[in-house]
Amino acid sequence: MPVQGWLVRRGLSEWTGALAATVVGFVAAIAVFAPIVVALYFRIEQVLDAVEALPRELSVTVLEATHTVEAGEIQALAVDYLSDAATSFALALPVLGIKFALFIVLMFGLLLKGDEAGRAAVAPIPHDYRDVVYALTKRARETLYAIYVLQVATSIATLLVAYPLFRLLGYEAALTLSIMAAVLQFVPIIGPSMLIAPITLYHVAVGDLVAATLIGVLGLVFVAWLPDIAVRPRLSRRSAGLPGSLYFVGFTGGLFTLGPIGIVVGPLIVAVFVEAVDLLADEVNGDATFTELVEADDQEPPNGAADTETTFEESSSQAADD
Repeated sequence: MPVQGWLVRRGLSEWTGALAATVVGFVAAIAVFAPIVVALYFRIEQVLDAVEALPRELSVTVLEATHTVEAGEIQALAVDYLSDAATSFALALPVLGIKFALFIVLMFGLLLKGDEAGRAAVAPIPHDYRDVVYALTKRARETLYAIYVLQVATSIATLLVAYPLFRLLGYEAALTLSIMAAVLQFVPIIGPSMLIAPITLYHVAVGDLVAATLIGVLGLVFVAWLPDIAVRPRLSRRSAGLPGSLYFVGFTGGLFTLGPIGIVVGPLIVAVFVEAVDLLADEVNGDATFTELVEADDQEPPNGAADTETTFEESSSQAADD
């Protein structure tokens, strides 16, 4: 919408502006996902070789007692899983292409006739409840901004920081690792730590404690922590203000139940639900605090007890009259 509006103000028609904005969105999506697909396609063999090169047994010494941990079965399962994932992704490419084409058509339609669609959705709602609709719309817009703009900006910053760090530490697949770190930035709370931790454990498994310490400390500080501190506060003014724990619930729940689209839909559903609960609470209880609500409930007798007392008094008065 902002891109289309900017193009229309520069002299393009609404149809041409919507088409140009759709092309911009298409190119942006390709620019984001193409490096990931290409990197995984060309690096899958190296990843499999790295997993297969891990030792079959790990010796751990605790209190002068050496314990041997068998890792061969886990290693075989990891290799099978990676191979199956690569095959499944290749088979799913035609379906993904069709879905992507439908997404482009839908985006063009919304850009061209978005105002009409919004009016048609709001028109059947009574005027007394339209403030609720506008509040939910604002929350949804802020959540989508937080997902698309804030998270993407943080991911780009992660990519720019991670690539020179991995290159400086001597990793051959520095670009692939930095892209994976940028993608994992979308996972709330833990984020790129899901990449740094396995790399650190790999170095520990092969006995390279110096490399494990370097990637563990520098990776957590500069890749997992620094982009959040440097980028997120500057863009959080227009974000949804959703707590990280609820965002994590929406992200993981949406991903596990709806698939990749749940990355966006999950947090959006949680944010709209939280906003609806807040609106209902304000409508019912106003600005009352939790303590005031509890005290009010303690002071008011239950309806059942009041009815019982009234019935008993009426029965007593009737008996006296008789």
